[in-house]
Amino acid sequence: MPQPILRRSSMRQAIEAINASFQAVFQGAFTSAPTTYARFTEVVNSTAAVETYAWLGAIPGMREWIGERFRKNLEVEAYMLRNKLFEDTVTVPRTVIEDDQVGLFRPAIAGMAQAAAEHPERLVYQALKAGFASTCYDGQFFFDMDHPVQVNGKEVSVSNMQAGSGPAWYLLCTKRPVKPMLYQDRVKAELIIQDDAAKSDAVFNRDEFVYGTRSRGAAGYTYWQLAAASKEALTAETFKALRLGMTTLKDNEGNPLNIVPDLLIVPPELEDAANEVVGVQRTASGADNPLFKKAEVLMTPWLAS
Repeated sequence: MPQPILRRSSMRQAIEAINASFQAVFQGAFTSAPTTYARFTEVVNSTAAVETYAWLGAIPGMREWIGERFRKNLEVEAYMLRNKLFEDTVTVPRTVIEDDQVGLFRPAIAGMAQAAAEHPERLVYQALKAGFASTCYDGQFFFDMDHPVQVNGKEVSVSNMQAGSGPAWYLLCTKRPVKPMLYQDRVKAELIIQDDAAKSDAVFNRDEFVYGTRSRGAAGYTYWQLAAASKEALTAETFKALRLGMTTLKDNEGNPLNIVPDLLIVPPELEDAANEVVGVQRTASGADNPLFKKAEVLMTPWLAS
């Protein structure tokens, strides 16, 4: 009679060793996954199902103090972002563990970890692409022709986009206290394991162990003034026009916002064009390129059409 007890104990030890190995594989792949979204994204630790960003009502700016303080009503244009729930799951047959073949599944665990690490990045780039049809704090699309702005008591319309039919490219200012994109981190991804035959339906009914991840979060926008986008051909002329629009933005008092874009984000099909505009010191004719290093080029497959 003691023999089955020994086998169960041995199996339990094997499972615990495998789980520890998978945890190490997951953590290693998760932390080493290369991402780029933090370069231009404000990461906020979320504590609720929905976060409200009342402070987005206006870009801060100093004004001469005459009479009483001028109080900005930030609640009027509060921006709300709801967290979403995400998962990824891998199953490992129990027979694989019994036959000591778990090495075959380590790449799957590593792949799941990389996908989990890249998930916030994927959401941010999806939000960037959707900026032509997704609203920001002022109720307009993030990239829009007519953002309403108060300048010296008058409402004017300001554009941060160029219309067109080509692949979109983006010009961002990333060196202000707030970055243009927003990622709301509610629950970070971690490896979750179901391996108890007495409690797990998957183990008891289907004879398989379950390894999964779970996270909660959302991507959105901060100030539209920190970003501009174009669907026109990426040329020196369109780049200069989009950049000029950002550098000449003003606050409610009519003062320059002092926004200087520094990052040019493009899909793979526009990488060569982007490098030709800002990445070469001399033009094809041999003249000095006045746009050389006016922005850093970031090409990402996440924006591929």
